[in-house]
Amino acid sequence: MRIFISADIEGVAGVVNAQQGSPGNPEYERARRLMTQEVNAAIAGAFDGGASYVLVNDSHGPMTNLIAEDLDPRAELVLGRPKAMSMAAGLDDSFDAVFFTGYHSGAGRHGVLSHTVSGFAFQALRMNGIDTAEATLYGAYAGGLGVPVVLLSGDEQLQAQCEPHFPGAEFVVVKHALGHRAARALSPELARTRIRAAAERAVQKPKAHALFLIPGPVRLEADLASVGMADLCAIIPVAERIGPRSVAFACADVAAAQGWIAVMAALAGTMR
Repeated sequence: MRIFISADIEGVAGVVNAQQGSPGNPEYERARRLMTQEVNAAIAGAFDGGASYVLVNDSHGPMTNLIAEDLDPRAELVLGRPKAMSMAAGLDDSFDAVFFTGYHSGAGRHGVLSHTVSGFAFQALRMNGIDTAEATLYGAYAGGLGVPVVLLSGDEQLQAQCEPHFPGAEFVVVKHALGHRAARALSPELARTRIRAAAERAVQKPKAHALFLIPGPVRLEADLASVGMADLCAIIPVAERIGPRSVAFACADVAAAQGWIAVMAALAGTMR
């Protein structure tokens, strides 16, 4: 049983503000330890349930957040950026199941630190009309490979947005959003206990989970944070301007859509 874990930070118990996700301050150092500990709980639960191999992809920001020397030595780790498929780097059809830890709801949604890919660039992303969070984007990519998403951890808004797409998956709610930068959270220790137990359950029944699929061709629509950003993204030759702040792309599949999302995020970043 081969398990792929994509690990983000905004959905970790004890993380509630942008400072905690940004390197260069004591709160970030604390948050990355909490992130590493939640990932270790997921790894332990996977092996408890019978996993033979676990690959973890560091999926937040600089993608060098997980503390390598503190990671469960039974797992392998993907670090750094840029990398092909970003938050799903390393995932292929040899895996049996996917975990999303520390995830969050999408751009324009209620939820702690909600965004999709870039909080600076996007106010909303849609694929074939589906409001797209990171879990739906990369969950659909996994589904296209024939790999189900079987566990997600984060706040209750993540569950509200994504549970319809991943029926039967284990959702571990580690905090309840009181605002974009406020939450009522479990203790980190209890959060880790619940993640480990859910991971064990999920690994024991991977075939019970349906695949989440967004079949190609995929129409990607992006609402940018400003008209200026949309101006910049509309310069891309294959982009279609569909509104003052919005552009669209005709994509062969979800992987191609992810590529254009990455390009737009990079272009928007030049306007900081």
